[in-house]
Amino acid sequence: MRMSKQHIKIQPQERDLIALWIARSISKREIARRLNRSDSSIRAEIARNSFNGHYVAIHAQALTNKRSVSAKQRHSLKNKSVYKYVMKKLRSGWSPEQIAGRLRLKHPNNPYWYIHHETIYRFIYNRDNKEKKLWEYLPCKHKKRRIKFGRSVRRSRIPDTVSIHERPEEIEGRLVFGHWEGDSVVGKYHKSGIHTEVERKTRFLKAKLIRDFTGKETQRAQHQIFNQLPTKAKKSTTVDNGKEFTNHKQFNLPVYFCDPYSSWQKATNENTNGLIRRYLPKKTDFRGITQQELDDIVEEINNRPRKCLGYNTPKEIFEKEILITGERIPSRM
Repeated sequence: MRMSKQHIKIQPQERDLIALWIARSISKREIARRLNRSDSSIRAEIARNSFNGHYVAIHAQALTNKRSVSAKQRHSLKNKSVYKYVMKKLRSGWSPEQIAGRLRLKHPNNPYWYIHHETIYRFIYNRDNKEKKLWEYLPCKHKKRRIKFGRSVRRSRIPDTVSIHERPEEIEGRLVFGHWEGDSVVGKYHKSGIHTEVERKTRFLKAKLIRDFTGKETQRAQHQIFNQLPTKAKKSTTVDNGKEFTNHKQFNLPVYFCDPYSSWQKATNENTNGLIRRYLPKKTDFRGITQQELDDIVEEINNRPRKCLGYNTPKEIFEKEILITGERIPSRM
């Protein structure tokens, strides 16, 4: 019976044959052919389990058994230092990818700290950790991993809109700093909300509380956000067709509108609003939230590393872009 070349570890009886054939000076390639194994597998087996230049079946099996026992005793998150870091950042709302990426960024060329994000996910969803409910620390708090879908936007008749399809290519490619995406986070009973703006290149977030979803109120919040920024940091914004953007002509910067029911066209903002929802879930009454409390949430989000930024934080990249413009960095961003 011929065995598959993949996924089956070399067995003790095969090690007996390998040792016998090596003693008879049979080539490694021929041994691989006889065992229906790849040439690289046989070479790796011999190199890994030889002792003083000799391959002995009993010794090879003993080394394999020892490694197997050691692997089972290893910490599920690699080591205590990594475990401590992972748990701390999970509790801070970081995703497994952000944690793993940040570790590599902070400890380059030091494999002691390297861990794959899937290892963290496996640890979270492991049956042994079920009672800990570690999934509650994840962004979407799902008991099982699932695919995320965007939400649709409302259709609204807004005069003098400029379509997103007329937006310059430099904005689409995130090549130029200063182009934003705007949206609203809705509070309980639609009585209050948050106006958010996210810079496309750096993913830097700004947010202001709004009392209602009128054009005048959103215009007020918009001015508060952009009046604090240097001129070269506010070149355009892209929004959906919500009624709160009826005063877009008074925004003092070009405004582009997504197609109706196409929120994915401003996915950066949609994703960032999802980060806010971790702190302020749906049906939260924003009338009980102060601007200072919202600013603290925004500050924490802006100081969280992003995979798309090479695991730097939005604030770090935003400040670098401001320095490049030669303009003053606002005291609180």
